[in-house]
Amino acid sequence: MSSSLAETGAVPTTGPVALSARTPVVDTARLVSDMVPPPRFDSVRFETYLPDERQPSQAEAVRRLRSFAQRTGAASGAGERRRWFRREPQAPQGPTGVYLDGGYGVGKTHLLASVWHAAPAPRERKAFGTFVELTNLVGALGFQQAVTALSDHSLVCIDEFELDDPGDTVLVSTLLGRLADAGVRLAATSNTLPGRLGEGRFAATDFMREIQGLSARFASLRIDGDDYRHRGLPAAPAPYGDDEVTAAAQGTPGAALDDFGALTAHLAVVHPSRYGALCDGVHALYLRGVEQITDQATALRLVVLADRLYDREIPVMASGVAFDRLFTEEMLAGGYRKKYFRAVSRLTALARDARADDETAA
Repeated sequence: MSSSLAETGAVPTTGPVALSARTPVVDTARLVSDMVPPPRFDSVRFETYLPDERQPSQAEAVRRLRSFAQRTGAASGAGERRRWFRREPQAPQGPTGVYLDGGYGVGKTHLLASVWHAAPAPRERKAFGTFVELTNLVGALGFQQAVTALSDHSLVCIDEFELDDPGDTVLVSTLLGRLADAGVRLAATSNTLPGRLGEGRFAATDFMREIQGLSARFASLRIDGDDYRHRGLPAAPAPYGDDEVTAAAQGTPGAALDDFGALTAHLAVVHPSRYGALCDGVHALYLRGVEQITDQATALRLVVLADRLYDREIPVMASGVAFDRLFTEEMLAGGYRKKYFRAVSRLTALARDARADDETAA
């Protein structure tokens, strides 16, 4: 069920809406049906991935992932699940899942979304989401209901499997184990452990160790290429003034205009699984008075919102502190720094999009 303006608590106006005035109501069916590649990756396919000729592993990855996708369809899932529920013995089998091992900039998410698009299973029997979205789904539905909701799928793709939170890692690993037992094929990418941030590539051994008993179900697929992590935080565009942000929002159809403090406070009362619905109908976000965040819970909620904005390609124009100063030095050096680096990178990209749009309009 798509949330209308009435359901989100927003009042129809001729001007910009406020995300901080919305309280999305999202039913279970939508939480699951929304697990599809986001707009940024909705049109990608294996055919649009351009392997680097200097990196043979990229072309090999495309070949092997095409084969994996073709084997993921109506033949998998239902029959295997019926056998599982009858507790019939199964013949020994090798890995039925695939893990994409590689650094930034090699197109892992592009390839993962291509697997989802190429799999011949019906759309409603395929799920695609980030690790955070999957943990939020379990939080919203409860573990057993999440298992039930996904067990009839043929394929579940998990992007950016996070290895920096042991509790969530165990939770999701257990969930995926239950799904794999039910015949669901799995595909995943992951990030690094906190202490490995400066290394030149993702480590498959880290992923396999953290998912423990589930690791035997995954075949690791290495994708070589340039890794951009060593470049650090990108330089963010200079912020606008409050009046400039307000005027731009009032002249933009589909705009949302919020004071940063009000929005971050509101995120605390909206479940993260609903942050996507919070952005329904919004084509650009305008923020006044961005401040550096010092509270970790607030920072982590903003990371999730940044992911949803980035997935939906929503430009962000802001006043106040530049996005590359959004998190404290302590946060950027701590256990969740991978999340914060990603949020800064994505918000900076969206700020650049907003500036380009502003310059074009001018």
